[in-house]
Amino acid sequence: MDSPIADFVKSYAASGAARFHMPGHKGRGPLGCEALDITEIAGADSLYEAEGIIARSEENAGSLFGTGRTLYSTEGSSQCIRAMLHLILQNRKPGTAPVVLAARNVHKVFIYAAALLDFRPEWLWPEGESNSLLGCPISPKGVAAAMDALPEPPAAVYITSPDYLGNLADIRDIAAAVHERGSILAVDNAHGAYLHFLGSPLHPMDLGADICCDSAHKTLPALTGAAYLHISKSAPAAFARKARQAMALFGSTSPSYLTLASLDLCNVYLTGNYRKELAESCLELEKLKVRLRDRGWGVEPSDPLRLTIAAPGASSGLELAGLLRERGIECEHADGDYLVLMFTPSNTPEELEILEAALGYAPAPPAEKKSLPLPRGEGAMPLRRAMFAPQETVPAQKALGRICGAPTVACPPAVPIAVSGERIDREAVELFLRYGLETVDVVKE
Repeated sequence: MDSPIADFVKSYAASGAARFHMPGHKGRGPLGCEALDITEIAGADSLYEAEGIIARSEENAGSLFGTGRTLYSTEGSSQCIRAMLHLILQNRKPGTAPVVLAARNVHKVFIYAAALLDFRPEWLWPEGESNSLLGCPISPKGVAAAMDALPEPPAAVYITSPDYLGNLADIRDIAAAVHERGSILAVDNAHGAYLHFLGSPLHPMDLGADICCDSAHKTLPALTGAAYLHISKSAPAAFARKARQAMALFGSTSPSYLTLASLDLCNVYLTGNYRKELAESCLELEKLKVRLRDRGWGVEPSDPLRLTIAAPGASSGLELAGLLRERGIECEHADGDYLVLMFTPSNTPEELEILEAALGYAPAPPAEKKSLPLPRGEGAMPLRRAMFAPQETVPAQKALGRICGAPTVACPPAVPIAVSGERIDREAVELFLRYGLETVDVVKE
């Protein structure tokens, strides 16, 4: 597979051309990558009017993922989420309402998109007890029942899979339930770009989703901000036709060519030995999980490239992360209940050995999982109105009864406890404190 973007950038850097164009560093600087950092000069194509090297590279990516269309983002999955929601609402099927039925563990960018696009979310709440803000276990039957309870089918059902803890939804059967009811399935797959390349693919595009985003930089060897918007072959034709316009609506007119080149070279990487290397990495990580369970660690079920450990005894995931940091190991996420580490084939066997030695034996059995209080704040104000209303910041303990303004979240994982326009209840206040959020933005009274 060719790499037209990277080839052009390298060729231009080697040409020695006098740069009387942006960026201001003129190809020189202390980082060492400046020569490869260009703008939309002749021959470089343009991301939002792509007809040349960028269009060819995106076609390469689409063929690798088996999609109807794949577009690049240099601003992460956040740009893709806004674009796919715009596409869904602007091209919603006849008979559907301007409503998106979403699992509650959405990333905060979904809330921002709801404010910008002025649509109403309806929520899929966790089925059964939930012990983490980051998860929202739902079933195909639960999705079907929630859709049937609405007066009209929603424009789309929106889920996050994998979630931040690595839980994978039953996308195949959820997609079937959604499609039977005349709607669209959209998936935030930011943490799962690699899933297509497993021996048995688990990518949303392989399992029936209509549209999804991938953050390439999270699990593939691409620079931070590199992401994909994927549209399935069976999605409404308008999605593919209007996708680039939707991406442009939410993207900078100065996309990073360093990021684009990394996506381009990622295509070449994926056509090489990646599937074999991925299979080997997944196998080695699974073996590590077995050994850690044997040593008393509470290893949670998760996607194949993630290690999620329940905090042992009276300690917390934050304390465990601190201990690992002292030993030269940085994790992806930690909170009071869990420690999360993400792996790729770029992690060396030596790094896995260092991690295993640092963890050793669990100091105590996993703490008993406690069910979270589940805030279901009443909608006191339209989401868009609350987001843009005058706001003030108050201590979390004093937020009870106030209307949530901008959602207050820790990032990562950026999952909101209260959503703009909801009246903050006791359960929400309890969760603010549990997750270390000291202040909350509320609508001024």
